[in-house]
Amino acid sequence: MAVNLSVPLASELKPVSGLELGYAKANIKKADRKDLLVMKLAPEATVAGVFTKNRFCAAPVQICKANLEKTGKDNKPIRALMVNTGNANAGTGESGYKDAVDTSAALAKLLGCEAEQVLPFSTGVILEPLPADKIIAGLPAAIADLKEDNWLNAAEAIMTTDTIPKAASRVIIIDGKTVTITGMCKGSGMIKPNMATMLGFIATDADIPQDVLEVMLKSAVNKSFNCITVDGDTSTNDSLILMATGKVDIGITSTASGNYQTMLHAVTDLAQELSQKIIRDGEGASKFITITVEEGKSEDECRQIAYSVAHSPLVKTAFFASDPNLGRILAAIGYAGIDDLDVEKLNLYLDDVWVAKNGGRNPDYLEEDGQRVMKKNEILVRITLARGNATSTVWTCDLSHDYVSINADYRS
Repeated sequence: MAVNLSVPLASELKPVSGLELGYAKANIKKADRKDLLVMKLAPEATVAGVFTKNRFCAAPVQICKANLEKTGKDNKPIRALMVNTGNANAGTGESGYKDAVDTSAALAKLLGCEAEQVLPFSTGVILEPLPADKIIAGLPAAIADLKEDNWLNAAEAIMTTDTIPKAASRVIIIDGKTVTITGMCKGSGMIKPNMATMLGFIATDADIPQDVLEVMLKSAVNKSFNCITVDGDTSTNDSLILMATGKVDIGITSTASGNYQTMLHAVTDLAQELSQKIIRDGEGASKFITITVEEGKSEDECRQIAYSVAHSPLVKTAFFASDPNLGRILAAIGYAGIDDLDVEKLNLYLDDVWVAKNGGRNPDYLEEDGQRVMKKNEILVRITLARGNATSTVWTCDLSHDYVSINADYRS
């Protein structure tokens, strides 16, 4: 059961002029489910992407990275994106790479562009051959379904173990002009992105050059998708794409442009909402946990400690059981790898409860206060280090019996 998360209304997901989305039921893994998505971009659109740092990256990831590099060199803008669920096309060797190329070429032929102008994405089971024939056969139906107001269907078409489609929009006014930003993502398990998430797509109708878009995406991802973890596993297929269709000119030509920060803030805000939806729908999750580390020497140091706490199975199971065995948090802080950490200056808070003071149990701490907080389905863990001004926040969930069951039965 997702934690305080509901299915978005189709009317809440605002169309982005210059981007059409269409889905098909290609029977890739299961019959009669939305499992193939095509996104068609306006010719003037720009695209930026960040991808998994898992060395065993999937064939579509390799192709996406190569095609994005070509857009600037060969002046061949990305015209379409294609997503299949049910199969990751990872660990599939040369044949998997060829399948990704062939499906991209098939879509390009139908849309009247070149294969290098298509970005393919896959998600699902690793180490199984991609049913390229089913994908190619399903493309005409996806193309026939293309329309701008199709975000909810699109979000459903990229789901795997997700229980709820994840999408959201922002509408802002810049210099009297209406700018729309809409995004969607999928991910529920194998989530500890070393760049982004399993799959995410954000689009805006603003006019933003590709080099500026790339900087914007990396900045936004470091405040959102790089701050989440369900289970500490980095997928082979992680991809996050930011698209700007160029329909609304707000004068952004560089990161120094007056409206750049306004756009960056809006994109980051949307990215944070989407990334938190992944945690709220984490496999078997019953609690949404925010871990904030303050007063560190650097943001990286704070994030390192936050992730150490967030990844601890002992901490996560304690949260699931509402057991205030909070010494587990101190242990996770201690093995985070900060060699010069002075634990005698450390403080630990659980929501409004001061648990540890100057490295030891707070004399005023009562276990019933800790348990009161642990029973909530949204919890804040706050750690202060007293060694600087940096801070970082990570979002995670608990670890339940259902997580084991879901992953034990994933292929059935």
